[in-house]
Amino acid sequence: MTPYSRMGDGRAVLRSSVREYLASEAVHGLGVPTTRALALVVSDDPVMRETVETAAIVTRMSPSFVRFGSFEHWSSRRQPEPLKTLADYVIDRYYPQCREMPGGAPRDDGVAVLNLLREVTRRTARLMADWQAVGFCHGVMNTDNMSILGLTLDYGPYGFMDGFRLGHVCNHSDTEGRYSWNRQPSVALWNLYRLGGSLHALVPDVDGLRAALDEFEPVFTRAFHERMAAKLGLAAWQVEDEPLLDDLLKLMDANQADFTLSFRRLADALAGQRSAFEDLFIDRPAAGAWLDRLLARHAQDARPVPEVAAGMNRVNPLYVLRNHLAEEAIRAAKTGDAGEIDTLLKLLRNPYEAQPGYERYAGLPPDWAGSIEVSCSS
Repeated sequence: MTPYSRMGDGRAVLRSSVREYLASEAVHGLGVPTTRALALVVSDDPVMRETVETAAIVTRMSPSFVRFGSFEHWSSRRQPEPLKTLADYVIDRYYPQCREMPGGAPRDDGVAVLNLLREVTRRTARLMADWQAVGFCHGVMNTDNMSILGLTLDYGPYGFMDGFRLGHVCNHSDTEGRYSWNRQPSVALWNLYRLGGSLHALVPDVDGLRAALDEFEPVFTRAFHERMAAKLGLAAWQVEDEPLLDDLLKLMDANQADFTLSFRRLADALAGQRSAFEDLFIDRPAAGAWLDRLLARHAQDARPVPEVAAGMNRVNPLYVLRNHLAEEAIRAAKTGDAGEIDTLLKLLRNPYEAQPGYERYAGLPPDWAGSIEVSCSS
């Protein structure tokens, strides 16, 4: 047993390793900041979980694996010297601009730490906008799973939504819905406050720490609106677009419409193929009425339809790593067949462009996909 894995054996199994290997490459293909996967190695060593499984190792790549929790570790032990050593290391190696002082003023370590918190807050806010825009749920957003560089880190019980739910929970162990899709931004801000609290030992300026954290909401909101405007094919976000987006999400939630395909097929609807979008909804008249509102909004922009549709397809993916696709790759890998992993990597590294012959990877999930459950051991 090792104390670094909740008194477990410290081993990974093939099942979870395939999911992690594919996930980081899928998220990278979507243009979302993430750690990367270099290699997946399988062993014949038996590992006991609910049943006996096969061991595996994923080699992960990242500029840094420092997390919010790395700072909490020293702060909670009331050890300011190692905490300062860690902060100086992160600033000097990854955020040297945080040392810059206006007018050539002398170095001020307190100001540098405040600048660090501000930059991490901004990066995390933009990352949350990215997650929300592609329907990605992390599953376990504790401070040890939050990257100091604003990267998607530690793929455990993650999930890309199929049928949309505002309160979708991808982690079977999350019975209270703490990490549901619509709560991810607020959880990220909570974690940033924990980081800020840890840095308080180095910076007594509470107002300065709060001012840095206050940047989260405007940065997230602006980034989210920019991404959603692009997904809807709008030239630029306007305040009046808020009800249009809200009503779409409510409509998708009420009908459990597929998240990825609902946005992807908007380009087809714009080009006259309304049924491609409306077919995803049980309440087709409501979907059609909302679509009329979007088309009227597009008329205000007065941009060429082919140009707009092409732009929408550049930001609305056709392929995402759905749970059933990952499960199929896992089942094949257990027999020694890595072909499905290779196929998924090919598609997920270029998720916006349709690949002839791979239509099933872009379709609605099969009925059995609804029975897949993922948890922290997945």
